[in-house]
Amino acid sequence: MRVVSEPKLWGLAAEFSTVEAFLSAVEACRKAGYTHFDAHAPIPVHGLDEAMEIKPSRLPKLVFLGGLSGCALGLALQWWTNAVDYPFRISGKPLFALPPAIPVVFELTVLLSAVTAVIGLLVANRQPEFYHPLFELPAFAKGSDDRFFVVVEARDPRFDPRGTREFLQGLGAEAVHPVEVS
Repeated sequence: MRVVSEPKLWGLAAEFSTVEAFLSAVEACRKAGYTHFDAHAPIPVHGLDEAMEIKPSRLPKLVFLGGLSGCALGLALQWWTNAVDYPFRISGKPLFALPPAIPVVFELTVLLSAVTAVIGLLVANRQPEFYHPLFELPAFAKGSDDRFFVVVEARDPRFDPRGTREFLQGLGAEAVHPVEVS
């Protein structure tokens, strides 16, 4: 016998139709002290990062370190192969020279930078995410077309189902949808 549990409130999703109302709602959520909220838009919205006070990403530094590692690995590989493991003296040329090593060094720098960028992006965004409670909300399908959503999660310390709903409606939301998870 399968027991069906009652759906649990995961959060509230406020639906907006204009960028201005959406952006002011995001700023109001932040100023009201909400910390577990997110914003979903079908287009890039300039100023959204500042409105949400999102910290700069560490990804560029990681990609730089990945590229630096690739450069060092390429130089070490060329030096080890030509000067240590298989020294081959021809016409008095040096065992290791930088110009012939540049193509390998460049390729490994680019390769490790790209791999670091992809892995860092996936880890930073907690991807791939195969399920999210918002995927079950029928109105959220408009979030990739012409609607903007501000979602406040129930785990937020300031979250109160009734109070948060009234707060979001007071911001000019066209609709406030409960997001449930079973």
